[in-house]
Amino acid sequence: MSANNPISSRWQLESQRSYWSRALVELGLQRQDIVALTADLASSVKTDGFEKKFPERHFNVGIAEANMMSIAAGLATTGKVAFASTFAAFGTGRVYDQIRQSIAYPKVNVKIIATHAGITVGGDGATHQIVEDIAIMSALPNMTVLIPADAPETYRAIWEIAEPENSGPVYLRMGRADVPTITGSDLDENFKIGKAKILRDGEDITLIGTGVMLSRCLIAADLLAKDKISAQVINISTVKPLDIEVLNKASHKTGGVVTAEEHSIMGGLGSQVAHALAENAHVPMKALGIPDVFGESGGSNELMEKFGLTVENIIKAVHHVLKRKD
Repeated sequence: MSANNPISSRWQLESQRSYWSRALVELGLQRQDIVALTADLASSVKTDGFEKKFPERHFNVGIAEANMMSIAAGLATTGKVAFASTFAAFGTGRVYDQIRQSIAYPKVNVKIIATHAGITVGGDGATHQIVEDIAIMSALPNMTVLIPADAPETYRAIWEIAEPENSGPVYLRMGRADVPTITGSDLDENFKIGKAKILRDGEDITLIGTGVMLSRCLIAADLLAKDKISAQVINISTVKPLDIEVLNKASHKTGGVVTAEEHSIMGGLGSQVAHALAENAHVPMKALGIPDVFGESGGSNELMEKFGLTVENIIKAVHHVLKRKD
């Protein structure tokens, strides 16, 4: 850990992909209806552990993502819980028609586990840096959209979406790099779809973070406190359906909102929170995300700086909203 990095200095960094892999194997040990599919990326998306344990229930379709989604849909119609995993860039845009027609429309029990999302993929560049996937998946009726904040929450979310009462399409997004463990190491803690969590209470401003941006919101809240600004921090790990009740209470309490996400400002968390607040609570808001541009090749931290996904920019957004409150 670097002493110069406030994130790695404060929290342990862990791999979401590893925890997803662990949850999948444990589910497979308990239930015969669990199957996994990938498109020639088992080692990268971490379904290889499941493949070694249950080769008869793991399907590597080759570089044929559209076919993978269709097969997953078919397996789901036979009573299987089908986990289809690939890079987020391939698991949304390339296969949109199959997801729309064969998974979302008939509401079959397919869980799309997308890795390598966002600009933190780094050097692979714009073609692999999907920054519009949340918008794409959120627009589909019947689709639940999850962005776990860290590795343990990813583990809990995988178990939860496999529950019979949560049957239906799910899109779960995670990145490539290790992320700070914020939600605690208790893997038995409940994960509830559609429920936001208040990680820090505050009176002056509400910071709503998702995924890798949640840690930056917490650090920003600490720095704001030194200037006598009390910031509430909320973890939104379910982007669809949003926890409207928590959002309403928070916005009425603090009178101002800043959202932060590693996704385009078009159609992501910020857009959906703004829509909800416009209908329920008229408060000033600022959405922090990737501008309406494609990504580019570079180091993960360099790209986060370039596109403004920093603690400093969260604080600037807070001051912008506070001025509008006044």
